[in-house]
Amino acid sequence: MAEIQQPIELHYWPTPNGWKIAIMLEECELPYTVKLVNIGKGDQFRPDFLAISPNNKIPAILDPNGPDGAPISVFESGAILQYLGRKTGKFYPAEERKRVEVEEWLFWQMGGLGPMAGQAHHFRIYAPEKIPYAVDRYTNEVHRLYGVMNARLKDREFLAGDYSIADMACIGWAKLWERQGQKIDEFPHFQRWLETVKMRPAVQRGLAVNAEERKPDLSNDKEAQSILFGQRAR
Repeated sequence: MAEIQQPIELHYWPTPNGWKIAIMLEECELPYTVKLVNIGKGDQFRPDFLAISPNNKIPAILDPNGPDGAPISVFESGAILQYLGRKTGKFYPAEERKRVEVEEWLFWQMGGLGPMAGQAHHFRIYAPEKIPYAVDRYTNEVHRLYGVMNARLKDREFLAGDYSIADMACIGWAKLWERQGQKIDEFPHFQRWLETVKMRPAVQRGLAVNAEERKPDLSNDKEAQSILFGQRAR
């Protein structure tokens, strides 16, 4: 008799980083339950969440069916994608050369696209005063990064050969190109990739997880801004 797999707990809020994991769980057809972490209300500072995500950031997972049969928690979206890829054998190739290629673009997103797009969002939309240098700095860097993606996708359908966790890592940020001050017509290969990935049923399901909770414009919510952009004492 096959062992019954308990659902993975996804500690989540509908943001670009949260979407990555919802998409991967949907793509892998893994059973999961959603534990909402309302980052605008400070849920990320609760002791129970900090116990599995000490950096007080979503997403995190708790897998009752860990690699040794015991539960395991994982924080940081890139680490979660890698873990789920190893667990299922999907979207994260085992062959070393192909795996390195996926990891290059996964870490490119983690260290570049995500942080730079996030800063572009912040200084373009949320900063209490508009600082032209900061707006230009991050808008221009996102423009450069989209150019890198566009060149990469000129002769391939996906970032690392076959569709992979690298594409899942990028899609949530890439679909918000307007908020980052970009003109998508400048990046035709990027635009083609974006539409291709967005058409995947599992991506659509992942993006829809608790979508009703998302407030794309927090520019007038000073309480949420204080929580999101401030510091909390330990």
